[in-house]
Amino acid sequence: MIPSSGIPADQAEFNLVFAAPAKVNSHYRRIACLSTESVEVMYALGAEDLVAGISGYTTRPARARHEKPKISGFSTANLERIFAVEPDLVLAYSDMQADMSRDLIRAGLEVHTFNQRDVAGILRMIAVLASLVGKPEQGAALIGSLQRQIALATAVAVQWPRKPSVYFEEWDSPMMSCIGWVSELIGIAGGIDAFGDLAQHHSARERIIADPAEVVARAPDIIIGSWCGKKFRPEKMAQRPGWQQIPALKNGQVFEIKSADILSPGPSAITHGLPQLQHLISQWQLANA
Repeated sequence: MIPSSGIPADQAEFNLVFAAPAKVNSHYRRIACLSTESVEVMYALGAEDLVAGISGYTTRPARARHEKPKISGFSTANLERIFAVEPDLVLAYSDMQADMSRDLIRAGLEVHTFNQRDVAGILRMIAVLASLVGKPEQGAALIGSLQRQIALATAVAVQWPRKPSVYFEEWDSPMMSCIGWVSELIGIAGGIDAFGDLAQHHSARERIIADPAEVVARAPDIIIGSWCGKKFRPEKMAQRPGWQQIPALKNGQVFEIKSADILSPGPSAITHGLPQLQHLISQWQLANA
């Protein structure tokens, strides 16, 4: 049947449902966030009302832990808890959540898995998520703010005559060097990642340092521990054979940055992790002027 408009009824219904609205709205209404950075971005965009459930590892914003049900760990989850919040979209992260994503897809849920491993990827993730939830202007504003912070840090770092070598330890057993975005942030802050050659690898296994003597050989000026939520113990590190001769240990340049501040591939790596890197490197600069 052709109505008076001249448009077939089924086509008219399609246009009614899918025509772009005058105001951009979210494509989804109930979003399950299985990693902390997606929760952080959703709140930063002003889209927290769309968050149906969060990872138990969520740290930012703190109020999310009180406002939203916890439905998953990081690499494991009780799928029934996810189903219980009735999501129309699940946000996952990386191969670490591949099995969960597979099972959720098989159960009929829509899953978007992010895989950002560098600073550009963090900014791209924000842009994509902002588009999904109908907040493109807020996403652009957040990205612009982060880019300005990076530019300011870069402007300070280029004035320094020397760049300290920085060993960032992401895990202690086995020893593991830092992931891509952390390596980049070290550079932005004015340092050089002592294991920058490993940072390009996506897999954590490929960033394992099998021989502790390799760190001794690279003689980092600064050591930063961030043991993925486990308490950093610099005294334990100092007991490793031969490590007493490393410049960082000899000169008291061993520090911790909490993993929540830098190991989540979201805004906090830039807003909280980068300033701490800047501070540590600027203090080293003053001590070695």
